[in-house]
Amino acid sequence: MKRVALYLRVSTDGQQTEHQRRQLEEVAKHRGWEVVQVYEDAGVSGAKGRDKRPAFDALQKDATRKKFDMIAAWSVDRLGRSLQDLLAFLDELKSVGCDLYLHQQAVDTTTPAGRALFQMMGVFAEFERSMIRERVMAGLATAKAKGKTFGRPRVDGGMERRIAELHAKGYGKLKIAKEVGCGVSTVQRVVGSASAISVAS
Repeated sequence: MKRVALYLRVSTDGQQTEHQRRQLEEVAKHRGWEVVQVYEDAGVSGAKGRDKRPAFDALQKDATRKKFDMIAAWSVDRLGRSLQDLLAFLDELKSVGCDLYLHQQAVDTTTPAGRALFQMMGVFAEFERSMIRERVMAGLATAKAKGKTFGRPRVDGGMERRIAELHAKGYGKLKIAKEVGCGVSTVQRVVGSASAISVAS
């Protein structure tokens, strides 16, 4: 009987892995696989590296220890979105004799066709991520062209002068923030800028 580990991942805390798990357990039962371990990264982006995905890291370490014969995941994008990382992952599995099953793409790396298809899926996952990034950058460029500004709102000159005056009188930053009606971080920024200008002059 083939020993199988399930890998589940969702990108946000509001999503659930239950559907992925149920489907993979049904496949395992149908094929006569024994599910020996379930690894789950909840609320973790697939774009993050192995060091930021604890369950994925543990999965790879246990694969090296030969705790199972195959890894089953819902889809290729559950494993990651970087082609380089995906291919490195597949190479690592191959080196330790561990196979991979991807439910959505019907990929089974016990076959040559499965290995080739997995690599193609990685290409498309990276392409999709690049397209999303390009759309975001285009949207930001369009917004800037229309005059929209990003980042912290600027403090007007009058408020800056008032903050500087109170600071010169020895007021603490928390008291200045209450007096002027702004955040402590704003006071710190104005006071810091004033100090830098004073030192420079």
